Amino acid sequence: MRRFQYIAIAASITGLLGTSTAAMAQQKFVTIGTGGVTGVYYAAGGAICRLLNKDRKQHGIRCSVESTGGSAFNVNTIKAGELDFGMAQSDVHYNSLKGVAGFKDAGPYADLRAVFSVHPEPFTVLARKEANIKSFDDFKGKRFNVGNPGSGTRSSMEELLVAMGWKMSDFSLASELKADEHGPALCDGKIDGFYYAVGHPSANIQDPTTTCGAQIVALTGPAVSKLLAEKPYYAKATIPGGMYAANPNAVETYGVLATLVSSAKVPEETVYQLVKATFDNFDEFKKLHPAFANLDPAKMVKDGLSAPLHAGAAKYYKEKGWVN
Repeated sequence: MRRFQYIAIAASITGLLGTSTAAMAQQKFVTIGTGGVTGVYYAAGGAICRLLNKDRKQHGIRCSVESTGGSAFNVNTIKAGELDFGMAQSDVHYNSLKGVAGFKDAGPYADLRAVFSVHPEPFTVLARKEANIKSFDDFKGKRFNVGNPGSGTRSSMEELLVAMGWKMSDFSLASELKADEHGPALCDGKIDGFYYAVGHPSANIQDPTTTCGAQIVALTGPAVSKLLAEKPYYAKATIPGGMYAANPNAVETYGVLATLVSSAKVPEETVYQLVKATFDNFDEFKKLHPAFANLDPAKMVKDGLSAPLHAGAAKYYKEKGWVN
C-alpha cells in the first residue's frame, strides 16, 4: 500500500515539475532599450513594459527595460539581435534604414521596423547663466557638451554643425557627457552649455534651470531652415514659456519624434501583444509621464515612421481601423 502511495506522490511531483517546466518554456522575455534613467526614453520604455506585464499570465511575455547610450546604440543593438525593441529619434531611425549619416559605413538596415512614435523631442540648448549666451553662435570658442557617442542627440548635433559649417574644434571643449551628467556639469561651471533632444517637461532640463538659473537658447537661423527644408524627419517646435524656472518666455527650436523600433526578426505575436497592451490601456499610458499627455494614437502609428510597420503592429492598427 505504502509503495503505491510513493508512486502516486512521485507521479504528482513529476506532473507539477512538468507543468512548471512547460510554463517556463512558454515564457518569453523581451527587452526595450531606452536611454539615461532620468530621460523620457526610460520612462516610455517603463510605461510600455508595465502595461505589457499586466497580462503576462495570458500572453506569456515578460518585458524589461534597459538603460542604454540612446538612439543609435539601440538601433545597432537591435540589429545585432541583443535587443528586441528600442527607443530612437526619428532622424536616427531614418538614417539607419537608409544607411546614411552615422550609418553610412554599416549600410542600410533593411530589417528595421517601426512600431509607433511617441512624444515630440525638441532640440533643447541650455546655457550657463553667467556665460552671457544670446544665440547658438555665441557658443563658438566655449565649452559645450555635444552628447555621448551612440546617442541620437550626438547624431543630430553633428548634422547641425555640418549645416552651420562648424567643426567640433570650433568649441574650446566639445565634451561627451551622457544626459545624466550634463546638468550637474553646467551648474558646476565645467561646461557653458549643452544640446539635448528630449521630450518636455524633463528632469534633465528642470534640474539645471532650477538649481543654477540655466537659460534655454533658441535654435533658429539659416542652417536650421536648411535642415527643415531638406530633412523629412525634422519639424519646427516651441518650448513653452514658464515650463521651467528662470525661463518665462517661449523659445523657438526644431526637433524630431521619439519612435519605438524593432526588427523584422522579432515574432509578429510579440509585437502585436506589445502594441495591444499599450493602446488598449492608452488612458493609463498617457498618465505615466507628462510628456505623453497629448498623444494621439492616429498620429502615433504614422508620424515620424520611416521604416515599414512591423507586421505585428500593422495587424493591430488594421483591426482598429488606423491604417489600411
